[in-house]
Amino acid sequence: MGRRARCPSRVRAEAEGGGGKMAAPVLLRVSVPRWERVARYVVCAAGILLSLYACHLEREKGRDLHYRALCDLSERVRCSAAIASRWGRGFGLLGSIFGKDSAINQPNSVFGLVFYILQMLLGMTASAVAALILMTSSIVSIVGSLYLAYILYFVLKEFCIICVITYLLNFILLIINYKRLVYLNEAWKRQLQPKQE
Repeated sequence: MGRRARCPSRVRAEAEGGGGKMAAPVLLRVSVPRWERVARYVVCAAGILLSLYACHLEREKGRDLHYRALCDLSERVRCSAAIASRWGRGFGLLGSIFGKDSAINQPNSVFGLVFYILQMLLGMTASAVAALILMTSSIVSIVGSLYLAYILYFVLKEFCIICVITYLLNFILLIINYKRLVYLNEAWKRQLQPKQE
């Protein structure tokens, strides 16, 4: 006969010191506030839509150099100029490292699309690992946003509405993810406190 599975109550008892064995504490399910979920979905949905439009813009600009995007409002306010520039693909870095035709040298909008989808999907779980991944990826996105904002203002000397909005969305997600870490940390502390006493 196969080995019998241990019942949850026995595992919990061992976690509290019974049986002389050490085990990880069993935590109850923790849920994040409703406002956080709603804010995350709204921000991620906006980011996904902007990324899709940027993908469309980059493709159309590649077909027709005279293509005028909806966000091309003047000589200084042109999304297409920034998105179609060398910094609009692979952050202007990946092409130099891996080659312009490398599979990893994708438009920045593709990386943005992956980022916002990841933020939305991982936001559905309240696990510690997911919270850390969300926060880490948010910090990386802020570093990338600051780098691209510098290129936009000082190198290209253009104003890209789509770019600036995505920078703001990334900053909002950073705040949301930080608040999630703080909230979950406090919730887990409250659950562990009775066990430790």
